[in-house]
Amino acid sequence: MATSDGWYLIGPLIAVGLVGFLGAVFWRMGLQPTAPDRDLASDGLGIFGERDDYGLLWPAAVTDGPEVADEIRRLLSEAGIRATTATRRDGRVSVLVFCEQVEEARRLVASF
Repeated sequence: MATSDGWYLIGPLIAVGLVGFLGAVFWRMGLQPTAPDRDLASDGLGIFGERDDYGLLWPAAVTDGPEVADEIRRLLSEAGIRATTATRRDGRVSVLVFCEQVEEARRLVASF
C-alpha cells in the first residue's frame, strides 16, 4: 500500500475523534477537573456532602480549645468509646467517634 493514499491516517483520526467524543460526554456529565480551592459540595463530583466530613467518624462534640477536647476524649475513653480529635477549618476542635457510638458519646459529653 502506498503512503500517498492517506489510509494510514484513518487509525489516528479515529482515535483522536473518539477521545474528543468521550471528553465532550464527560464534560457534559459534569466530570471537569477541579481546582483544590473549589467547594466540592457544590460540584457534581463531591464524594462527601460537606467540607468537614470525616468518613466513618462523627463529631460528638466541638470545642474552642484542644485542652477541653482532650478532656472529653479521655472521658469517652474511660467509658469504652474510642475517640479522636480533629481541628476544623475555623480553628475549633471536633471530638470524633464512630457512628454507632455517637449518641452514647453525646449523652456522656452533655453530662460532662
